[in-house]
Amino acid sequence: MTGRDLHYRKGNGYEYEKDLGPCQLTLVRTSIQLGALTCIVLLLLFILDDRFRVLPDAIHNALPAHTPGLVITDITLATCSSLNLLSSCKLDAQKWHRIEKDLYLNKGWLNHAYIHIERKKESELVETDRVILDVKVGRLDPVTSEKNQGAERWESRSGGIWLKRTSKRHASDSVKAITAVDVLFGADAVEARPGWEILDQPILLSNPGDNQEARLTVRRGPHVPIERPTVRVNKDGKFKILQVADLHLSTGLGVCRDAEPAGHNGGKCDADVRTLEFLGSVLDSEKPDLVVLSGDQVNGETAPDAQSAVFKFAEMFIKRSIPFATIFGNHDDEGSLGRLALMQLTQSLPWSLSLPGPSSVEGVGNYYVEVLSRSKSTSHSALTLYFLDTHGYSPDERQFRGYDWIKKSQIDWFKSTAQNLKNSPAHHGYHHIRMNMAFIHIPLPEYRTQEDIVQGSGTFAEPPTAPGFNSGFKQALVEENVLAVSCGHDHVNDYCALSKDPKPDLWMCYAGGSGFGGYGGYSHVIKGGYHRRVRIFEFDMDDASIKTWKRLEYGEKDKRIDEMTIAQGGSVVAP
Repeated sequence: MTGRDLHYRKGNGYEYEKDLGPCQLTLVRTSIQLGALTCIVLLLLFILDDRFRVLPDAIHNALPAHTPGLVITDITLATCSSLNLLSSCKLDAQKWHRIEKDLYLNKGWLNHAYIHIERKKESELVETDRVILDVKVGRLDPVTSEKNQGAERWESRSGGIWLKRTSKRHASDSVKAITAVDVLFGADAVEARPGWEILDQPILLSNPGDNQEARLTVRRGPHVPIERPTVRVNKDGKFKILQVADLHLSTGLGVCRDAEPAGHNGGKCDADVRTLEFLGSVLDSEKPDLVVLSGDQVNGETAPDAQSAVFKFAEMFIKRSIPFATIFGNHDDEGSLGRLALMQLTQSLPWSLSLPGPSSVEGVGNYYVEVLSRSKSTSHSALTLYFLDTHGYSPDERQFRGYDWIKKSQIDWFKSTAQNLKNSPAHHGYHHIRMNMAFIHIPLPEYRTQEDIVQGSGTFAEPPTAPGFNSGFKQALVEENVLAVSCGHDHVNDYCALSKDPKPDLWMCYAGGSGFGGYGGYSHVIKGGYHRRVRIFEFDMDDASIKTWKRLEYGEKDKRIDEMTIAQGGSVVAP
């Protein structure tokens, strides 16, 4: 290389050659040599890391195929008996993490069993650690009982659990590595979480009795972060809500109550199976833009593992990519999870809009959802949906028997929220007529007396079990221009009605009970008995109207039942 091999160009375009001195030539050669040496060192480093994992954990966390955090290195089953004082269902806490679900669902007279996992940070893995790549359950070694297992080696654990483990240094980087383990229950158990897989076979327990099947479910790879979906009016100006009230799902198949007709399917009826088949058929035919679950999704008394029940309804929407929002009834938290835990679980799932709401406001699930205008270039709100917790049972049975009521802190939150939204750019920027609606579980006191309402459509089959104390929420809804409120709770009521005021001010609707795990009946009032149903609200933003109708599980399944218009031009209209 000579000094005339390098060319330089000035800003005026004149090209000239410049002779380089000995020092400058040495500098160029040294730079090239150092660059080549760096490439060789990096190549060697990554080869060594592939075998011996020499790179720091911080660097590993940036690698695209890496699974950061914890990996599972072992799984075992610990059983204990009340007759054997020496048995224990708690293993060494320094090594094992126990999944706090009794595999007998606390219904074993003498027996208890718990899954334990050993988990480690990837940076703490040592030569003797073996990362789990696969898990199966069965009586036989998967090598002999399944095809395409080749020469794979499976390790046996109690309960028919088989583990495929590896000690390869980079195994924890594999997308196959098991990073979390959980337990669900029931022959109909499903997974709703992304990256998770429920195993086909239940854990093999001694003396299982009538307990629900306990099933391992595992996650491969890292936790998948969930983004809250955005809901928006369709291009045709319409937005459809499916309200599903009182699913009453159980842990396991569930037991039907008051199923109609009595001899349907030869008299065989699994409550949750039939309920979810009905829900799925309506989802596929109506294709809603949003599903509102207005309480008692979980039948607490028959849901010793509420998580399994929640996943069953959530999976229906997740696999169809339909946003859903939930509030609670008086039965949801009577199972294994309280209200806050249930809301946190639901909130964590894909396509969920559910929120616990402000901690300073009484109840869990006081929140709102903004339905944005059809233009994807803006974030202007066309429709606001309010969700409020109606709690459970009366805190003062001596004076107000029955059910709880919406509290002052909730009403204050609702009014201040509505006012703030009205003054927000998202509302001011929408130049058409906006609409508002609310969802609750327990009906307002104004639903109660048939003599005080004008019934638009549907059946008034049972006395509404509204709270004995009227906290004034209906008036707050009217003042904030909410056009309709819809509830559940009283399963065989499915009417929409207005108060007998000089001017129509607020539609009060029931959805009707949808689940076979809750009561139906009332054949002495309803000819042919009560058939499960759901309610649809269709908003048309072009003319600011709301239509509503119902869909039945049996009988006229393809017909819109009691279709009516409840709002026009952004105002309530009488029937």
